[in-house]
Amino acid sequence: MTNAAPTEPNWRTAVVRLLALSARPVRKAQGRGGTVIEAYRGYGTSEEIFLIGRVFRQSDPDRAARSDELRASLRDIARRIRRRKIAGASVTARFGGAEARVATDRDGYFRVHLRPREAPPSGTAWHPVELTLEADPPVIAQGQVYIPPAGCRLVVISDIDDTIMHTGVANKFKMLWRLFVADAENRVAFPGAAALCRALHDGSTGHEANPMLYVSRAPWGIYDMLDAFFRHHAIPVGPVLFLREWGLSWRHPLPRKAEHHKRELIGHMLAFYRDLPVVLLGDSGQHDPEVYAQVVKDHPGRVLAVYIRNVSRGESRIAEIERLAAAVGAAGSSLVLAADSSAMAEHAVGLGLIAPEGRAAVSAERETGGAAEAGAGTHRVGGSTAADTSRKIADGELRSILEPRPDKPPNVVVEPADRNGLGTPQDPS
Repeated sequence: MTNAAPTEPNWRTAVVRLLALSARPVRKAQGRGGTVIEAYRGYGTSEEIFLIGRVFRQSDPDRAARSDELRASLRDIARRIRRRKIAGASVTARFGGAEARVATDRDGYFRVHLRPREAPPSGTAWHPVELTLEADPPVIAQGQVYIPPAGCRLVVISDIDDTIMHTGVANKFKMLWRLFVADAENRVAFPGAAALCRALHDGSTGHEANPMLYVSRAPWGIYDMLDAFFRHHAIPVGPVLFLREWGLSWRHPLPRKAEHHKRELIGHMLAFYRDLPVVLLGDSGQHDPEVYAQVVKDHPGRVLAVYIRNVSRGESRIAEIERLAAAVGAAGSSLVLAADSSAMAEHAVGLGLIAPEGRAAVSAERETGGAAEAGAGTHRVGGSTAADTSRKIADGELRSILEPRPDKPPNVVVEPADRNGLGTPQDPS
């Protein structure tokens, strides 16, 4: 028997999957006329919470098409394209004995900043937020916000694309295929990435419940798919903030430029958790090194470590990594550039960010995943102090390691020898 026969069904499956993902999220209408409130996971503290949602109107689903998956997906895509954002709608959010009324913007999105009057209940980190759309009759929905417990010791802010899961940002065709065709199970996570996220969430004590905040270049429309991906790989769920709304419509079928830059979003998160140090996760493929370098400069002493997954080693990327390393070195912080999650975990244990058990879990997950991302040894760049480290970077020591571009890129740790652990970052002066 040959393996050629299933070709047509496989392509049909891929097309059905593409259409199904393009149709998401298609919700059951919550109010008269197909009005929907869609709330995304938010974050905050006992003093303030932040939550994003959207209000739109869509037609009711065609129940007759449910028996045919392909036909149902086509109908759902049509519903989504015809879905109409509702600008200027009034939404009231209630939480902790306080309420705030906000209006949707031109794309139907609303943003809630609310200061609760009552402390949130202890014993849980996720808390419900009541949302009411002023309509006849009113439309009621519920959002969720993450308020970290008192025992948390740091905040993790992570990119998603090519940091936690393969999207192939450096290869646009691969990115689009994984984004719109591969389902949540098949959008492959980097071996060890999920275990690393769990270890950072658990912290060195194993029960810190450190907040995990995610940023993505993808459109809001794949929110549900990302949620399924996270749950399938047991990645700690958290608020996901997207840099743009792709806004599919007949008149505007192509993505619009992002209005809110990643650096501004991260600055907002740092302001929320002003008493906690931060760990940044990203990749070398696009703008993470540039953004993170500026974050380190803008918030001296706040960034404990920057972990960058090495997915691109072109000349321009090396230059940006050098700039990031210079900023991190001058701040007395740490930079780990690696294609290997185990190298990040090893460093995180040494810095007191995760428990040794977390490092073992990362190694085990890598082995299960085939260890496809293993690097070629670990190099260290750093002097006895932050100033010495900066001089070594300026003298080209980091570039000399990165420029040969071997088949298996090396792991590189940039930090001064007198680097302190969690809770005591070096004075940038």
